[in-house]
Amino acid sequence: MAETRSESDAMGPVAIPVDRLYGASTARALANFPISGSGVPIAVIRALAAIKVAAAEVNSALGLLPQDIALLVIAAGTEVVDGAHDREFVVDAFQTGSGTSTNMNVNEVIANRAAQLAHKPIGRREPVHPNDHVNLGQSSNDAFPSAVHIAAAWAIRGQLAPAFTALAEALDRKAREWAEVVKIGRTHLQDATPVTLGQEFGGYAEQARRAVARALAAADALAELPLGGTA
Repeated sequence: MAETRSESDAMGPVAIPVDRLYGASTARALANFPISGSGVPIAVIRALAAIKVAAAEVNSALGLLPQDIALLVIAAGTEVVDGAHDREFVVDAFQTGSGTSTNMNVNEVIANRAAQLAHKPIGRREPVHPNDHVNLGQSSNDAFPSAVHIAAAWAIRGQLAPAFTALAEALDRKAREWAEVVKIGRTHLQDATPVTLGQEFGGYAEQARRAVARALAAADALAELPLGGTA
C-alpha cells in the first residue's frame, strides 16, 4: 500500500499519497468526480498558473501580499508554467461548472511546492496558503475562463498560425512548380476556361495566408481577459 500523509479541511482529514503535491481539496475532487478519466488540458493548467504568478506580482506591488510570500508563489508557479509538475494535475475535466476543483488543484500544488522551496513540510498551508496567498484577488469564476483564453491564444500563436504559415509556403512552392501546367477549369459540371495548376495552388496559398491573419485576430481578441468583478 502506498505511503500517505494526512491533510485536513472543513470536512475532516483526508489521506494523500506522500509523494504528491496536491492537497485535501484535490483529493476530494478525485473522489467526487471519477467520470471520464480525462483531465483538464495541461495548457489550461499552465495558463492558470501564469495567472497566479501575475497576481502574486501585482498583489506584492500593491502591498497586499508580503514580498517573501510573493516570491515563493512566483517561483513555484513558474515551475508549473514550465511544466515541471504536470503529473500533479489530476482532477477530471468533468467537474464543478466553474472549474473550482482544478483551480484548487493548482492553488494547492503551488502552495505545497512553495513550502518545499522554503524548506518547510508540505500540507500545512504555511508559509504559503493556497487560498489566502496563491488565490488572492481571484475567483474560479474569472480565473478559469481567463486561463482558457490564454491557453487558446498560446495555441493559436505557437501552433496554429505557424502551421498555416508553413502550409501557405508549401502551397506557394507548388504554385511556382506548376506555373506552366495547364488544366481545364470546371463550372456547372462542364469544362470552363483553362487555368494553370499553379494558379489553382496559388489560390490555396492565399487562403492559408488569410487563415493566419484571421487566427491572429482571434488570438488578439482572446487576450482580453474576463478577470475581476466576480464572486
